[in-house]
Amino acid sequence: MKKTTKLVAALITGMLAWSQAGAQTVMTASSWVPPGHPLTASILVPWTQAVEKATNGRVKFNVLPKAPVAPPGTFDAVKDGVVDASFTVHGYTPGRFVLTKMTEFGFLGDSAESISVAYERMFRKHLAKFDEHKGVKVLSVFSHGPGQMYTVKTPLKSLKDLNGMKIRVGGGVVNDVTKALGANPLLKPASESFQILNSGVADGIFFPGESIAGFKLTGVIRHAAIVPGGLYNTSFVLIMNEAKFNALSKDDQAAVEKVSGEYFARLAGKAWDAADDAGVAAMKAAGIDVQTVSPAFVAELKAKVDPIEAAWYADIKKQGLDGAALMKEFRAEIKKVASGK
Repeated sequence: MKKTTKLVAALITGMLAWSQAGAQTVMTASSWVPPGHPLTASILVPWTQAVEKATNGRVKFNVLPKAPVAPPGTFDAVKDGVVDASFTVHGYTPGRFVLTKMTEFGFLGDSAESISVAYERMFRKHLAKFDEHKGVKVLSVFSHGPGQMYTVKTPLKSLKDLNGMKIRVGGGVVNDVTKALGANPLLKPASESFQILNSGVADGIFFPGESIAGFKLTGVIRHAAIVPGGLYNTSFVLIMNEAKFNALSKDDQAAVEKVSGEYFARLAGKAWDAADDAGVAAMKAAGIDVQTVSPAFVAELKAKVDPIEAAWYADIKKQGLDGAALMKEFRAEIKKVASGK
């Protein structure tokens, strides 16, 4: 009888252990751009698949067909548990994030991959401890490709051509850049780009190369002004609801982090570089005039935007950070990543 009791107890213990090991957590993931956009199809979805593989199927994602909130509400939607995981643009909530502006400045490089990987490294080394993302689990930070200038009617040959133009921007440093160049920024989500350009509300847009085709603007935009090194960049963050992450087993937390961080930054950067190349090809195929700006125009642009970066140095000095040294290290890290290190 005692042997039978012990055997039953052992079987129950084993079944419980097997049940726990085989338990599956299904989370919701949300994207505020269309399913075919690289942010969704080439970045978010592959990451969810990588998480499932890394956890041997114990963690899966249901990618929602439509975002439950407007893009600027994404951070709070994840924090409050409306969705479990998503990405957002720091500049969509002006004034909320200061340190992450480091990757929004211009003339950082021509590759989203090298900028994103270097940014993720710098974030973990210098910025994460300040907890600007309090309330969510930060899984990775990244950037889109170098931001460029696109206009509906007037080609941009010099600074004077921008004077008084209404330009759609995504927020953050690019808002200040646009003002410094003499144009008027219109802070609108990317999803509204076609409407405001096609209706004449905006004269142009500042975007990475991918986005003209990605947001179906090839029939609206007629001129592209490409700035070597990029006029600006955009800071993104991949986040998860903190309670949902903490509820995972230690093994699954480690698995999620293994395919996040630098792994994800590289995945996102590579996807964006490929999309930028395809986007420029699509623009040329659509008859858009794509021109690299002259060295004289570059000098004009730098003279206007460099003071914006310098002003940021003063902002972060309050937190004990040396902005000039930080950006010097960041630019060196970008070159290091670009060289294959």
